[in-house]
Amino acid sequence: MATSHAPARALPRILVGLVAAGGLTLTSLPAASAAPEDPATSQEAAALVAAKARDLEVVTEEFNEARERLRASQDAATAAGEELAAAEVALGTARERVRAVARGAFTGDQLGTLSAMLTSDSPGELLDRVGTLQTIADHNNGVLGGATQAAGAADAARVSAEQAAADAQALVDQVSARQADLDRQVARFQAEYDRLVAAEERAAREAAERQAAEEAARAAAAAAAAAAAAPAPAAEPAPAPAPAARSGARSAAAPPPPPVAPVAGGSAAAQTAVQTALAQRGDPYAWAAAGPNAFDCSGLVQYAYAAAGISVPHSSRMQSTLGTPVSRSALQPGDLLFFYSPVSHVGIYVGDGQMVHASTYGQPVKVAPIDAMGSYTSARRITG
Repeated sequence: MATSHAPARALPRILVGLVAAGGLTLTSLPAASAAPEDPATSQEAAALVAAKARDLEVVTEEFNEARERLRASQDAATAAGEELAAAEVALGTARERVRAVARGAFTGDQLGTLSAMLTSDSPGELLDRVGTLQTIADHNNGVLGGATQAAGAADAARVSAEQAAADAQALVDQVSARQADLDRQVARFQAEYDRLVAAEERAAREAAERQAAEEAARAAAAAAAAAAAAPAPAAEPAPAPAPAARSGARSAAAPPPPPVAPVAGGSAAAQTAVQTALAQRGDPYAWAAAGPNAFDCSGLVQYAYAAAGISVPHSSRMQSTLGTPVSRSALQPGDLLFFYSPVSHVGIYVGDGQMVHASTYGQPVKVAPIDAMGSYTSARRITG
């Protein structure tokens, strides 16, 4: 599903502004219903962007799960259609066999009941022949009945599977509409943020210019008064030479942090998944994306474990039912970490209390402490 990602580049600036202004974090944002719908300041607009982004992540995970169920329903409907086709072929074969037996009963020398009566040499032989005919008829009726019943069951299964697929498609469409609506709200509040930031910067610049002009005027007046009252100045000594710049002065730009190395542990598949996820650091967050160049949280997990030969669904809630539960004290690299209730976010443990995850709107894939997201709920270990 196509969604708009135009505002995504500006969110890091928003979050930096929030932290600088009041230490606001994603986990402490107010609910969307409690926030002003017409923000008066850039901080209010930033809070709305972050809150709506969180809502959109929840809805996106619902969309991911609905899409997984739709695929399963469509596969089931296809399989049911194939079973119905096979059952109809079997029913046609059974009918042809019954017709062949019926034709033989009318035209054959020994299959008809009348022929049996006329040609039997004794009552016992007659009963044997009639019994044989009845047995054949019962067998054919059973074959035909079984084939008819199988065809009917297959047709009912097809109808049921197609209805399930239609219901799943309706759910996908419903969640997609909610997703699109939230996407529009995020874009609206992003635009409000940009407008308010520009207005606030302009007002601050004008205030600073006024203050500088006032201070310059006061300084000029003070200098003029001092010059009028002071005696004639003596000759000034020559200025001392400027000291040489210190050797080894720190560069203005800090060096980038060293790459994160996962702590040893976990299965070979888990290590492959961790290394794959770490290799995606810096890739952008995108709703419902599973690589190779953009991800949402469950899409990154799916992509990382696919590299290890393990198929997992593109849904954080469905992923939270896989494998075996693991306590936080027993975590190993590769374990999946789940957040919120119901589950709507997932990361991959890399060791030393850190995880790699596609965190949220506007933030790239990155390594962060487990508690950076807040609302940690559980962990699962995936085995091949």
